[in-house]
Amino acid sequence: MDTLLLNSDAQPVSFLPLSLLSWQDAIKYMVLEKARVIAWYEDWIVHSANWQTPVPSIMMLTDYMKSKSSVRFSKGNVFLRDRYICQYCYVKLEKRHCTLDHVIPISQGGKTKWENSVTACGSCNAKKGSHTRMKPPKSPYKPDYWELVNKRKDLGFNVKDPAWSDYLS
Repeated sequence: MDTLLLNSDAQPVSFLPLSLLSWQDAIKYMVLEKARVIAWYEDWIVHSANWQTPVPSIMMLTDYMKSKSSVRFSKGNVFLRDRYICQYCYVKLEKRHCTLDHVIPISQGGKTKWENSVTACGSCNAKKGSHTRMKPPKSPYKPDYWELVNKRKDLGFNVKDPAWSDYLS
């Protein structure tokens, strides 16, 4: 199980990826007073030789941590930018079926960067191969952080505790 980590403004420290702590780190943050507990898992208590505590479900940092404002290039972020939709045939894909396609193939001098990478299904990617005859209708671009955050929110989160929902909308 994980603990949702909020900034001191009650927003997750990060949405990309979602700021989660292991239960062990959550206990450390609590003991070191780096964060205060907002909600507990009601049915989960950890024990040591002379101490016991419920496991935190949601914690808020005591000091504000500056948020990221830039987006790093990754396959997952390209897939998110394109909403897991093949940019050639417009089929909605499961994450495991997404492939990264270079609009201008690497063999022809294309670079692995935002402006040259799109989500493609396996068959479109294979059909295109190392040619430039297929072009996506929309040119790929570098999204800003908040665009990706909003797309991530639209897809929803794997919520481990219903109390998290109040902080993820």
